Amino acid sequence: MTDTEGVALKPDLGRFGVWTGGPVPPEQASAIEGLGYGALWVGGSPAAGLEFAEPILAATEHLQLATGIVNIWTAPADEVAESYHRIEKAYPGRFLLGIGVGHPEHTEQYTKPYDALVAYLDALDAALVPTSRRVIAALGPRVLELARDRSAGAHPYLTTPEHTAQARELVGNTVFLAPEHKVVLTRDAVQARESGRKTVDFYLDLSNYVNNWRRLGFTADDVARPGSDKLIDALVAHGTPEMIAARLREHLDAGADHVAIQVLGSRRDLVPTLTELAGPLGLTQGQPGVGTTFCVRLFLPEMTGEPRGVQFDARGWRAFAPDDSAVVFGAPSGVVRSFAITDLPSGVA
Repeated sequence: MTDTEGVALKPDLGRFGVWTGGPVPPEQASAIEGLGYGALWVGGSPAAGLEFAEPILAATEHLQLATGIVNIWTAPADEVAESYHRIEKAYPGRFLLGIGVGHPEHTEQYTKPYDALVAYLDALDAALVPTSRRVIAALGPRVLELARDRSAGAHPYLTTPEHTAQARELVGNTVFLAPEHKVVLTRDAVQARESGRKTVDFYLDLSNYVNNWRRLGFTADDVARPGSDKLIDALVAHGTPEMIAARLREHLDAGADHVAIQVLGSRRDLVPTLTELAGPLGLTQGQPGVGTTFCVRLFLPEMTGEPRGVQFDARGWRAFAPDDSAVVFGAPSGVVRSFAITDLPSGVA
């Protein structure tokens, strides 16, 4: 493969995308696109049918949709290939198939994962799923090399910019590299670490992640439950929107083509947090749009039509219901609150 051919194989997902633990409602995907994010990564080992794809793609215009990832043990390759071709026919060039081997501790079938992954790729080849539209979940050197040789690139999960730099050096410049990174939008480090530990705890028993962290220089004490502050801070970005954006950009500086952002917390926090991050990430200029509309509808589900009088200032944003019965506020911290007009606290009108 020449360098020119390698560059042509790289998917274009923009600099930043969003990683979620399962499919999101189509209107939420539309909000994500409206904020300027280039891709939505659907995790949680979706079933081979990938039925969630068409509604999300129908609700958006340019958003790329990726799996992060399909588990090769639970989703047969022939069924996944059939789903890929169905989606590709309806929405050409907008679906990226991410696959991976899962975890030995949680899969009874998990034996010789590398060989199983190779066989799965062989089956995708036979079913004419193009190399340029698939990526592999990869942490260690051997699977990173496989991703380089048998797919468009690698989708490392729960890693650091240091890992991104090492991965880029190993796979070369022509291979797509899209790490995931978790965020908590709060200046309270204790609260952020508590939220981070709730998510990271599951992975502290998984050898592939623990081994990867050890290769990055974390000690046995760092990776022992509940995870040291050093480990959690490396894996979960927190602070102001500007601080989080700077941390995410470290992946780009280390060689990533794209960073998939996972917002920790409830699904209700997703779009408000992404709205606050969009400006510092350079995705928007703080203009009202789909993301704001979605936030308003979360808090005013009875609202019909577009919000009225959307305003942005140093205190955040505000938007009125069309009938002026209520107002929704979004603070720079990412906190969103709504009030009936008759119940407005003093000083916030």
